[in-house]
Amino acid sequence: MVWKPHVTVAAVIEQHGKFLLVEEHTSEGVLFNQPAGHLEPGESLLDAVIRETLEESAYHFLPTALVGIYQWHQPLHDRTYLRFAYTGEITGHDAERTLDTGIIRALWLTPEEISAQIQLHRSPLVMDSLQDYMRGARFPLNVVTTY
Repeated sequence: MVWKPHVTVAAVIEQHGKFLLVEEHTSEGVLFNQPAGHLEPGESLLDAVIRETLEESAYHFLPTALVGIYQWHQPLHDRTYLRFAYTGEITGHDAERTLDTGIIRALWLTPEEISAQIQLHRSPLVMDSLQDYMRGARFPLNVVTTY
């Protein structure tokens, strides 16, 4: 068997001082995460973050910058994740759209509200990418080349 990390994407989206999170059912209980998910075969990272944001939150997302790339080993399931976190703009909302299985709701929270619930984050990457965003971390989209 060949080892490989789980490649994921996440959207760090701010509007009016609040950030978009999703509340979701996980094997560890109900937790908070940014709209996020796995890269699918044949898909670019940008296409993946646009798709995952729509599927999990019903918001249309236009990525404008890469916030960071994060590697995390999740000890409970002995998995390594490689996460590409993007920021950008909301360009629409499908209020009638059914959210992905397991997603309870999308919600907007202040950084203080997010920090106060750190024990309910899906991973440490939620807070790390939020803090990097707030520090102004932005890399051009073309830092990742897709063929």
